[in-house]
Amino acid sequence: MSKPVAIVTGAASGIGLSLTRHLLSSGWRVAMADRNEEKGRALEKELGPDVMFMKVDVSKYDQKAALFQSAFQWGKGRLDFLAANAGIDDRQSLYEGVPNILGSPPELNTDCIQVDLISVLQGVWLLSHYARRNKVPGGKVVITCSGAGIYPMETNPQYTMAKHGLIGLARSAGLCFKEENLTINCILPGFVKTGLAPPEMIDRMPQEYVTPMSTVMRAYDMFLHGSEMTGQAVELSGDQIHFHSIPKYPDEISRWLHEDAKKLWNEVYAVGNAPKSS
Repeated sequence: MSKPVAIVTGAASGIGLSLTRHLLSSGWRVAMADRNEEKGRALEKELGPDVMFMKVDVSKYDQKAALFQSAFQWGKGRLDFLAANAGIDDRQSLYEGVPNILGSPPELNTDCIQVDLISVLQGVWLLSHYARRNKVPGGKVVITCSGAGIYPMETNPQYTMAKHGLIGLARSAGLCFKEENLTINCILPGFVKTGLAPPEMIDRMPQEYVTPMSTVMRAYDMFLHGSEMTGQAVELSGDQIHFHSIPKYPDEISRWLHEDAKKLWNEVYAVGNAPKSS
């Protein structure tokens, strides 16, 4: 049998690189995607024939689509797993204000939303396309989310917004795609020593509050190896893995709207009468 094939974004450092090495040690082939071409090419050479590297800006759909097509062809018609791992923090503060401007300020930089949320949505879109073309249709997506997907991170509101959205994506689309043997789950790492963490935070963080990379790899293994779990959000805290459940409904009206009314929504969308934006 051919080896399973994965795409890992943000693969040249941090969690992405650790996952790439972990997958290779477990018999996978890995298509590494990262903006750092120099480091990516060096890793491609170092890690051997079961790795291919592509320089990709995940916020650019054409580059992302080329990655998926190349990986599928490189895998000889097989693409099993997307680790949607690339991420950045806020590129401009929502709070800074723009003094000395009489009219409206320039548009806020929303690169964080494009990279952390929109690109993941497009990644799920692309993987679902190729997963349907596997010899055995199906696949898996694990999204690198964050505790900011559940708890507010006041310093980075765009990052917090994106991570909340990722959990919503996994919980909604994960259930629908399960019928096609495609699962979608989120991991929410605590403080992991990666390039995204400011060096001054790494230096000041008490060691007992750091989440080791081994916990992150255990979470990936949990979703990858024989698991049919989908729509899950798991927080990685130290050496612990915690499942976060969907909140309980506060009353019967809320329960009905989100459970029983699903049939009505499905009927509306099925006949092409979905509400149109005005």
